[in-house]
Amino acid sequence: MSGSLLAIDAGTGSVRAVLFTPEGEQRAVASQEWTHEGDGTPGVMNFAVERNWRLICDCIRQVMQRGGVSADQVLAVSASSMREAIVLYDRDGREIWACANVDARAADQVRFLQQQHTDLEQQTYRESGQTYALSAIPRLLWIKQHQPELFARVHRLSMLSDWVLYRLSGALASDPSNACTSGMFSLRRRDWSTLGLERLGLPTDIFPPVVEAGTAFAEVSPQAARDTGLHAGTPVVMGGGDVQLGCVGLGVVGPGDTAILGGTFWQQEVNLPAPTVDPAMDIRVNCHAVPGLWQAETIAFFVGASMRWFRDVFCQDEKKRAELEGVDAYTLLEEQARQVPPGAHGVLPIFSDVMRYSAWYHAAPSFLNLSLDPSQSGRHVLFRSLQENAAIVTAQNLLLIRQFTHIDSDVLTFAGGGSKGDLWCQILADVTGKPVRVPVVKEATALGTAIAAGTGADIYPTLAEGGTALVRWERIYTPDPQTTALYEQVAARWKEAYRVQRGLVDRQVTDSLWKAPGL
Repeated sequence: MSGSLLAIDAGTGSVRAVLFTPEGEQRAVASQEWTHEGDGTPGVMNFAVERNWRLICDCIRQVMQRGGVSADQVLAVSASSMREAIVLYDRDGREIWACANVDARAADQVRFLQQQHTDLEQQTYRESGQTYALSAIPRLLWIKQHQPELFARVHRLSMLSDWVLYRLSGALASDPSNACTSGMFSLRRRDWSTLGLERLGLPTDIFPPVVEAGTAFAEVSPQAARDTGLHAGTPVVMGGGDVQLGCVGLGVVGPGDTAILGGTFWQQEVNLPAPTVDPAMDIRVNCHAVPGLWQAETIAFFVGASMRWFRDVFCQDEKKRAELEGVDAYTLLEEQARQVPPGAHGVLPIFSDVMRYSAWYHAAPSFLNLSLDPSQSGRHVLFRSLQENAAIVTAQNLLLIRQFTHIDSDVLTFAGGGSKGDLWCQILADVTGKPVRVPVVKEATALGTAIAAGTGADIYPTLAEGGTALVRWERIYTPDPQTTALYEQVAARWKEAYRVQRGLVDRQVTDSLWKAPGL
């Protein structure tokens, strides 16, 4: 079939516009990095609506030019985004407030909720699968307290992917896979929930209609056509959360299927046939983008961001060489890391902890057990140790899910930026002891979003069938049992070291990498 499907992925650290053929081949991509603004208030991460819309428009124009695609060849467009990020609108449909996913300004409000409404977080978790760690409820209370005039103007709330489609079409709706991460959503009903809102003095009538991912519900407006270069009238199709649509792009669309998406954060996803929640509240549960499925989710925090920090701060030589040779600096770092034996000479990185959703915080970023021998603590060693650490946290998170769900997948599907590293894929297989398969299209979220667009355009019968039909595997990595046994020892040492490092944060000797609001 001729024509192209346009996917817009508004992630934590960047936005991408990607064109795919209906057969699932990536035709072109354009991306822009973005940052989120503080205002001096602790934990604030504002989302710059107007500036970022201009970046999205630039990406759309660039990708169409690079792909040699005219506006009338775009069959449909859809969007995915970081979850938890919310946008508020007034009665005229103007955006009046927006924040990124890990905005943590509402610490006092979380403490208030936990002290004055002691039962509400557990009730909310049982209803929505979410704690207050990234919920919209404390954020709304913060606005009510600190910006009462703005709060009085709030007429609608949406998630970030909804906002992208709203800007494209002028129509506002939400899908379950992203809306559920607001903490104001019923897993079982796959619809908004007002549980506790009236009790807290929060509005109960600010929610847009719920539309399942893959449903065509609007068209590109004349104004958006002028902004983006798209054709007015192009179908706009409901998208969703980046991780859940990433699973669609990986064909992870059946009960028990397991995926790892390696981006700024690393998410571990296990598909569930029913919306069961964790009694210990250590795991979040979300709606899958596929109707009739849910997901147990754990998160390794700032994995990709830590790698980016390490590259930018310590690897200037590799960055210069990469620019001269026309390669990725990470590729050069992996080549060096191959010379380092498993275990990275005992270096233990302290960055993300395993997921503790009910009391989520991390130790101070650091490297432990460094040697004064440069051959055992150089950049190549530290880089490999970071790769190993991401895999160790992933394995520990999957163990948490397994203890709760009793689901143990025979194979792990790995995608996202992390899966581009051949060494990293093998390390993940060795640490988990599971075969790891990597798709041809690494931008699984973008492909899943394109599948949503194609489903709305009647190219695929359903999201699940589109995902199953289009995913193709590039490589499968088989674990080495001896290396797996070695990594089990490394993981045991890391867990003990991390416990001690968390204690330093508890005693205010060091500062946490990140704390959920209220901790």
